[in-house]
Amino acid sequence: MICRPAGDALVLITQTDHARLARTIMESWTAGGLPDSPRRATILHAIAAHDDGWLELDAAPIVGESGAIDDFMTLPAALRQAVWPRGVLRLAGDPWAAALVAQHAVWIFSRFRDDPDWASFFDQMTRLRDTFVARSGLSLAELEHDYDFVRLGDLVSLTFCNAWTDQQDHAGCVVTCDGSTVVVRPDPFGARAIPIEIRGVRMPNRRYRDAADAAEAWRAGPPVSIAGRVVGDSAA
Repeated sequence: MICRPAGDALVLITQTDHARLARTIMESWTAGGLPDSPRRATILHAIAAHDDGWLELDAAPIVGESGAIDDFMTLPAALRQAVWPRGVLRLAGDPWAAALVAQHAVWIFSRFRDDPDWASFFDQMTRLRDTFVARSGLSLAELEHDYDFVRLGDLVSLTFCNAWTDQQDHAGCVVTCDGSTVVVRPDPFGARAIPIEIRGVRMPNRRYRDAADAAEAWRAGPPVSIAGRVVGDSAA
């Protein structure tokens, strides 16, 4: 779950909704050879499905030990680790998409490479990645090239969904957020502004007694829609 600050409230956004928004953004991406890639369709599939392993966890808010709602970055490591093999295996019918999502898991948690509690996770995800690369008949170098599109879509969407103010960067692109506008430098959209929207549920930003208390507030919370746009620096 993404927990977007909203004054004295939070807007809870599911990971799968964030991923679908990432695909919408990358459908308009004109840089890096994506429009003409023979693998464009499966790259976009991977982007849209890269967080499908979160479906079970995002069925209701999860309350941490402090009583605050845990988001996708504060959940216990064991829960986060279990997301990724589940999501990759759901893509088994599209080996290249499965390989891209496995690579995503390896990349985003790379800071834990030397942590013994993560050793089995990296072994499993690397093995899954290499298995699906082999099934695709393509190479690891091609995977690393195509993965940049997955990560960039993820970063741009996350920046908007979380209302991040810190600069994000990957593969030579810099992502910043100014209010409801996300700016990507250099411009990958051909001087166009891409309208975007994400839906969520608004609930009080407070301590909850337990999961039942949070689930009740979540069910009672009003649905909200947050609109904005993504632009390249030449259209900002």
